[in-house]
Amino acid sequence: MASVLLLHTKLAVFVFSMSLLLSSALGARVVCEQLAAGQCAFAVSSASRRCVLENTHCAGRPTAYECRTSGVAVEDARLAGTVESDRCVRACGVDRATVGISSDSLLDPRVAGAVCSPACLQGCPNIVDLYANLAAGEGVAFSELCEIHRGNPRRAMAQLQSSGEAHGAPTTGRLGAPAPSPTAPPSESA
Repeated sequence: MASVLLLHTKLAVFVFSMSLLLSSALGARVVCEQLAAGQCAFAVSSASRRCVLENTHCAGRPTAYECRTSGVAVEDARLAGTVESDRCVRACGVDRATVGISSDSLLDPRVAGAVCSPACLQGCPNIVDLYANLAAGEGVAFSELCEIHRGNPRRAMAQLQSSGEAHGAPTTGRLGAPAPSPTAPPSESA
Protein backbone atom coordinates (compact mmCIF):
# COMPACT_ATOMS: atom_id res chain seq x y z
CA MET A 1 0.00 0.00 0.00
CA ALA A 2 2.80 2.41 0.92
CA SER A 3 4.62 1.66 -2.33
CA VAL A 4 1.46 2.40 -4.35
CA LEU A 5 1.07 5.74 -2.53
CA LEU A 6 4.73 6.56 -3.17
CA LEU A 7 4.32 5.68 -6.84
CA HIS A 8 1.24 7.93 -7.14
CA THR A 9 3.09 10.78 -5.41
CA LYS A 10 6.07 10.46 -7.73
CA LEU A 11 3.75 10.33 -10.74
CA ALA A 12 1.90 13.46 -9.59
CA VAL A 13 5.19 15.33 -9.10
CA PHE A 14 6.37 14.23 -12.55
CA VAL A 15 3.12 15.30 -14.23
CA PHE A 16 3.17 18.67 -12.45
CA SER A 17 6.83 19.26 -13.43
CA MET A 18 6.15 18.34 -17.03
CA SER A 19 3.13 20.65 -17.14
CA LEU A 20 5.34 23.54 -15.97
CA LEU A 21 7.92 22.75 -18.64
CA LEU A 22 5.28 22.37 -21.33
CA SER A 23 3.49 25.57 -20.40
CA SER A 24 6.83 27.42 -20.49
CA ALA A 25 7.67 25.91 -23.86
CA LEU A 26 4.28 26.87 -25.28
CA GLY A 27 4.61 30.43 -24.05
CA ALA A 28 1.93 30.29 -21.37
CA ARG A 29 1.47 33.55 -19.52
CA VAL A 30 2.79 33.66 -15.98
CA VAL A 31 0.58 35.74 -13.72
CA CYS A 32 1.89 35.98 -10.18
CA GLU A 33 -1.57 35.98 -8.60
CA GLN A 34 -2.32 32.65 -10.32
CA LEU A 35 0.79 30.85 -9.01
CA ALA A 36 0.60 28.47 -6.06
CA ALA A 37 2.47 29.58 -2.95
CA GLY A 38 5.10 26.88 -3.55
CA GLN A 39 5.94 28.25 -7.01
CA CYS A 40 5.82 31.97 -6.28
CA ALA A 41 9.18 32.95 -4.83
CA PHE A 42 11.80 33.52 -7.56
CA ALA A 43 9.18 33.61 -10.34
CA VAL A 44 8.89 36.42 -12.89
CA SER A 45 5.58 37.32 -14.49
CA SER A 46 5.14 37.52 -18.25
CA ALA A 47 4.99 41.29 -17.73
CA SER A 48 8.60 41.16 -16.37
CA ARG A 49 7.63 41.84 -12.73
CA ARG A 50 9.00 39.72 -9.92
CA CYS A 51 6.48 37.63 -8.02
CA VAL A 52 6.59 37.88 -4.24
CA LEU A 53 5.10 35.57 -1.63
CA GLU A 54 3.09 37.51 0.95
CA ASN A 55 1.43 36.38 4.12
CA THR A 56 -1.92 37.62 5.28
CA HIS A 57 -3.30 37.00 8.70
CA CYS A 58 -6.29 38.19 10.61
CA ALA A 59 -6.94 37.78 14.29
CA GLY A 60 -8.17 34.27 14.98
CA ARG A 61 -7.48 32.96 11.48
CA PRO A 62 -4.49 30.95 10.30
CA THR A 63 -1.89 32.67 8.16
CA ALA A 64 -2.59 32.45 4.44
CA TYR A 65 0.08 32.80 1.76
CA GLU A 66 -0.60 34.49 -1.55
CA CYS A 67 1.50 35.20 -4.59
CA ARG A 68 1.48 38.86 -5.65
CA THR A 69 3.11 40.93 -8.35
CA SER A 70 5.81 43.17 -6.88
CA GLY A 71 6.87 46.57 -8.13
CA VAL A 72 10.32 45.18 -8.97
CA ALA A 73 10.81 44.99 -12.73
CA VAL A 74 13.23 42.62 -14.43
CA GLU A 75 15.21 44.31 -17.20
CA ASP A 76 16.34 41.13 -18.96
CA ALA A 77 13.40 40.27 -21.24
CA ARG A 78 14.57 36.65 -21.43
CA LEU A 79 13.55 36.20 -17.78
CA ALA A 80 9.90 37.19 -18.36
CA GLY A 81 7.52 34.33 -17.67
CA THR A 82 10.00 32.37 -15.55
CA VAL A 83 8.98 29.98 -12.78
CA GLU A 84 12.29 29.02 -11.23
CA SER A 85 13.34 25.38 -11.49
CA ASP A 86 13.88 23.15 -8.48
CA ARG A 87 17.44 22.56 -9.74
CA CYS A 88 18.23 26.28 -9.50
CA VAL A 89 16.52 26.63 -6.12
CA ARG A 90 18.84 23.88 -4.81
CA ALA A 91 21.97 25.12 -6.64
CA CYS A 92 21.53 28.68 -5.38
CA GLY A 93 20.62 27.69 -1.82
CA VAL A 94 17.38 29.67 -1.78
CA ASP A 95 14.05 28.76 -0.24
CA ARG A 96 10.69 28.78 -2.03
CA ALA A 97 9.08 29.68 1.32
CA THR A 98 10.76 33.11 1.20
CA VAL A 99 8.27 35.85 2.04
CA GLY A 100 9.14 39.22 0.48
CA ILE A 101 12.31 40.30 -1.29
CA SER A 102 15.31 41.45 0.76
CA SER A 103 19.08 41.77 0.54
CA ASP A 104 19.23 40.56 4.16
CA SER A 105 19.76 37.02 2.90
CA LEU A 106 23.09 38.09 1.37
CA LEU A 107 24.32 38.58 4.94
CA ASP A 108 24.05 34.82 5.48
CA PRO A 109 27.40 33.35 4.35
CA ARG A 110 25.73 30.07 3.35
CA VAL A 111 23.25 31.83 1.04
CA ALA A 112 25.90 34.13 -0.40
CA GLY A 113 28.22 31.16 -0.92
CA ALA A 114 25.52 29.18 -2.73
CA VAL A 115 24.37 32.13 -4.87
CA CYS A 116 28.02 32.83 -5.77
CA SER A 117 28.70 29.16 -6.59
CA PRO A 118 29.58 28.24 -10.17
CA ALA A 119 26.42 26.09 -10.46
CA CYS A 120 24.21 29.06 -9.61
CA LEU A 121 26.20 31.73 -11.47
CA GLN A 122 26.44 29.72 -14.68
CA GLY A 123 23.05 28.02 -14.74
CA CYS A 124 20.48 30.19 -12.97
CA PRO A 125 20.32 33.67 -14.54
CA ASN A 126 17.01 34.55 -12.87
CA ILE A 127 18.27 34.09 -9.30
CA VAL A 128 21.63 35.69 -10.14
CA ASP A 129 19.80 38.71 -11.60
CA LEU A 130 17.67 39.03 -8.47
CA TYR A 131 20.63 38.91 -6.07
CA ALA A 132 22.75 41.18 -8.28
CA ASN A 133 19.98 43.79 -8.10
CA LEU A 134 19.62 43.33 -4.34
CA ALA A 135 23.38 43.85 -3.91
CA ALA A 136 23.27 46.90 -6.22
CA GLY A 137 20.53 48.32 -4.02
CA GLU A 138 23.05 48.15 -1.20
CA GLY A 139 25.68 49.90 -3.32
CA VAL A 140 27.74 46.74 -3.87
CA ALA A 141 28.62 45.15 -7.21
CA PHE A 142 27.47 41.52 -7.05
CA SER A 143 30.52 40.26 -8.98
CA GLU A 144 32.82 41.97 -6.47
CA LEU A 145 30.81 40.58 -3.56
CA CYS A 146 31.20 37.05 -4.96
CA GLU A 147 34.91 37.54 -5.62
CA ILE A 148 35.49 38.79 -2.07
CA HIS A 149 33.27 36.00 -0.70
CA ARG A 150 35.42 33.36 -2.39
CA GLY A 151 38.51 34.73 -0.67
CA ASN A 152 37.13 35.94 2.64
CA PRO A 153 33.40 35.46 3.40
CA ARG A 154 33.55 37.59 6.57
CA ARG A 155 35.00 40.53 4.65
CA ALA A 156 32.25 40.23 2.05
CA MET A 157 29.59 40.33 4.75
CA ALA A 158 31.26 43.32 6.44
CA GLN A 159 31.38 45.15 3.09
CA LEU A 160 27.70 44.49 2.49
CA GLN A 161 26.73 45.58 6.01
CA SER A 162 28.69 48.82 5.78
CA SER A 163 27.71 49.65 2.20
CA GLY A 164 24.28 51.00 3.10
CA GLU A 165 25.80 53.47 5.53
CA ALA A 166 28.51 54.45 3.06
CA HIS A 167 25.99 55.14 0.29
CA GLY A 168 23.27 56.68 2.44
CA ALA A 169 20.96 53.73 1.79
CA PRO A 170 19.04 51.80 4.42
CA THR A 171 21.06 48.85 5.67
CA THR A 172 18.13 46.46 5.45
CA GLY A 173 17.93 46.68 1.67
CA ARG A 174 14.14 46.45 1.63
CA LEU A 175 12.50 46.82 -1.74
CA GLY A 176 9.05 47.59 -0.43
CA ALA A 177 8.32 43.97 0.40
CA PRO A 178 6.93 42.55 3.62
CA ALA A 179 9.23 41.20 6.32
CA PRO A 180 10.05 37.49 6.32
CA SER A 181 7.52 35.36 8.15
CA PRO A 182 8.54 33.17 11.07
CA THR A 183 6.05 30.58 9.84
CA ALA A 184 6.68 28.72 6.59
CA PRO A 185 3.89 28.51 4.03
CA PRO A 186 2.16 25.19 3.50
CA SER A 187 4.26 22.97 1.28
CA GLU A 188 3.18 22.50 -2.26
CA SER A 189 3.97 19.38 -4.23
CA ALA A 190 6.46 20.33 -6.92
